[in-house]
Amino acid sequence: MAEHVVEVAPGKGGALTFSDNFNVAVPFIDRHLTEGRADKVVIRTSDGEAVTYGVLAERVNRCGNALKDLGIGAGERVLIIVKDCPAFFYTFWGAIKAGIVPVPLNTLLVAKDYEFMIENSECAAVVYSPEFAAQVEPALAAASHKPERTLLTEGDGETLASLVAAASPELDPAPATAGDDCFWLYSSGSTGRPKGAVHAHRDMVVTSQYYGVDTLGVREDDVCFSAAKLFFAYGLGNGMTFPLWTGGSCVLLAGRPMPDNTLEVVETFKPTLYFGVPTLYAAQLQYLESASPDLSSVRYCVSAGEALPADIFRRWQDTTGLTILDGIGSTEALHIFISNSPDDVTPGTSGREVPGYDAKILSEDGAPAPQGESGTLFIRGGSTAKYYWRNEAKTQETMVDDWLNTGDTYLQDENGRFVYCGRSDDMLKVGGIWCSPFEIEGKLIEHPKVLEAAVVGRADDDELIKPEAWIILKEAVDAGEALEQELLEHCKTGLAKYKYPRWFNFVDELPKTATGKIQRFKLRQ
Repeated sequence: MAEHVVEVAPGKGGALTFSDNFNVAVPFIDRHLTEGRADKVVIRTSDGEAVTYGVLAERVNRCGNALKDLGIGAGERVLIIVKDCPAFFYTFWGAIKAGIVPVPLNTLLVAKDYEFMIENSECAAVVYSPEFAAQVEPALAAASHKPERTLLTEGDGETLASLVAAASPELDPAPATAGDDCFWLYSSGSTGRPKGAVHAHRDMVVTSQYYGVDTLGVREDDVCFSAAKLFFAYGLGNGMTFPLWTGGSCVLLAGRPMPDNTLEVVETFKPTLYFGVPTLYAAQLQYLESASPDLSSVRYCVSAGEALPADIFRRWQDTTGLTILDGIGSTEALHIFISNSPDDVTPGTSGREVPGYDAKILSEDGAPAPQGESGTLFIRGGSTAKYYWRNEAKTQETMVDDWLNTGDTYLQDENGRFVYCGRSDDMLKVGGIWCSPFEIEGKLIEHPKVLEAAVVGRADDDELIKPEAWIILKEAVDAGEALEQELLEHCKTGLAKYKYPRWFNFVDELPKTATGKIQRFKLRQ
């Protein structure tokens, strides 16, 4: 087998075979030139920029050389705090091709978060968009570890753009194997301090083939638009690796995804695949009550980040005529490993295992949970992270043999589909019976006045845990006792008697990670 090549066996979930020398930048970037796509546009931005595969390959090479010219060595880390734009592609793939480890960070964080990651990663360089300087620069000043180089992507003086323009357009791929460290992603921190998940060169191939191609059916003529950003695992696949793997194209939205601007992108750029999160779908449904954008180009919608309530699925389908394929993935697994598929959709479930992945549900005693009973979900597959950087205890707790402890509570229904019950650390024991906050949230969302809901456990006067609801209403209404009673009766008519919320809090927003995942631990404080 030639160098930097992967062979895919026929059939869904077919075995992947990697050449001994394998730098993943070659099949994702360089391959398209030899396959005749140099003049095909691969990236379009919401502000009108277009980048071809040929230009992408050249700028990846220039960026890799620019990083090397700065003295950044093989295996050293470069933190990327960059908006969704072509520069993200150049930096990420340029680093990989040069043997440097890129670490994309959540662009919505604050200085103290960046300070932690700068120190934890012991990075050699930080590359950031000017928009984020107000948080990044104080973090750099406060951090005990001082990166050798810091670069704005653009602007006056020495920037990444100026260095790329001056660097050589020729770059040989650094030697690597499929199992070598390639890039990191920090976990979203939904239950505490973020952890640096270390991914290998093979991992993006596995997710792009097994989920992108074998499950979702991504093709060369597809245009992918991900409202979920490139800096976290879900968006990295949707908006970058899936189109690059298949020879397709993508649309990038630099700003924060909102109902109006995301649907405007769909109407203007005609993507065939749209990727969102449950929170955004709920907000878009409200927006669609008074707007009618053209969504006819979309073949399928995808949701992840948190389980999609069945009510949102049905309302979206009724409103748009489009099907949302819900699935579950994680930073540690890189992308979706259990999913509904175009020919097998059941609202309110996460679907079945993606080809190439195995799943099991274990009870508290470590034994397999009987069908229909909940337990902790473990998965295994070729894309799971190798370890957490400088966190051996969490590595041993999460990466058990070749299985990954997802920390999610699931059950399998009578048809073998996986049903989400909540995070393992979010589950409530009410009256001695385990209770899923997600189930109560799903019921609350069905009420016509409720836009979003989060449920956590709260001790009552007897120090017994009962459900407490935090609710965002669709519009301004009197959030008094009458509404609370209305919601109470709504829950009691559709849930087991012990599962209704004992307290209601009406708020303007809920604490969330960048993926739209509710940070329930903040509501418990």
